[in-house]
Amino acid sequence: MKKPTILIFLITFLFAWPAFAELNVVTTLPWIGSIVNDLGRDKVKVTVLVKPSQDPHMIEAKPSMILAARRADLIMYNGLDLEIGYLPILIESSRNPKIQPGRPGNFDCSRFVAAIEKPLAADRSLGDVHPLGNPHYHLSPGNMRNIAEGISRTLSQLDPGNASFYQENASGFRKKLDERRKEWGTAQLRGKKFVSYHKYFEYLAQEYGFQLVGYIEAKPGIPPSPGHIESLIELAKGTKLDGILTTAYFPRTAPDFLARKTGLKVIVIPHEVGATPQATDWFKLMDLVFASLS
Repeated sequence: MKKPTILIFLITFLFAWPAFAELNVVTTLPWIGSIVNDLGRDKVKVTVLVKPSQDPHMIEAKPSMILAARRADLIMYNGLDLEIGYLPILIESSRNPKIQPGRPGNFDCSRFVAAIEKPLAADRSLGDVHPLGNPHYHLSPGNMRNIAEGISRTLSQLDPGNASFYQENASGFRKKLDERRKEWGTAQLRGKKFVSYHKYFEYLAQEYGFQLVGYIEAKPGIPPSPGHIESLIELAKGTKLDGILTTAYFPRTAPDFLARKTGLKVIVIPHEVGATPQATDWFKLMDLVFASLS
């Protein structure tokens, strides 16, 4: 009597297995992993390729990344060519048909973003320009709402048995975002003026009404010359500025020098999930961003 019982259990377990299997999701950046975890929870296993301490412009492909891509059901990335130096190599070398361009397992988050600052020409003399537009959109709550919707739909497509679960979590994400946006809307940023190290905060500035009136990098990705720093000192003399914005992975030499010469404060913005111990997810990251700017 026991053998049929065991056999029935094994058959039942094998047929039930897909319902319990996790989607293996690889994300390039921590903020993407945070959103996927919010929406997928115990239905997904997330591997993040880039550490929050790393400059996302300067990443190189590693064998461990290729192995992660080979095992992925879904690869999700920032797009707008931010990962151009390593992602195509990973996808091609993985030989994983699920994540090749045009497949459901290849997810470009920037498809849900209205990109800004698209250059008229991609000329290397202009510095490290991004031909498809500014890729640093993840500090924009408006963009994140659209991206979360897209992620939810894709998870539902790849795992239709749990579609209602992903959709319910997406609804909870929207409600939480709407509540937080009311709080962040009181940050009193409109009209403030900053100098920034890099073109990192443009989407946030556009959404919340503050201005970026100068950059320590004369051209994106190119260190400033002494003459350029002098021009920023002159700018500070004639304009009431509220600070110098930078992130942890940019050098502090030029911002600190400019601060000493102008009396402005250097504001190190937590730029990514995990950039500080408190930035444990995207919502907490944004809490810290607004607290830094206020």
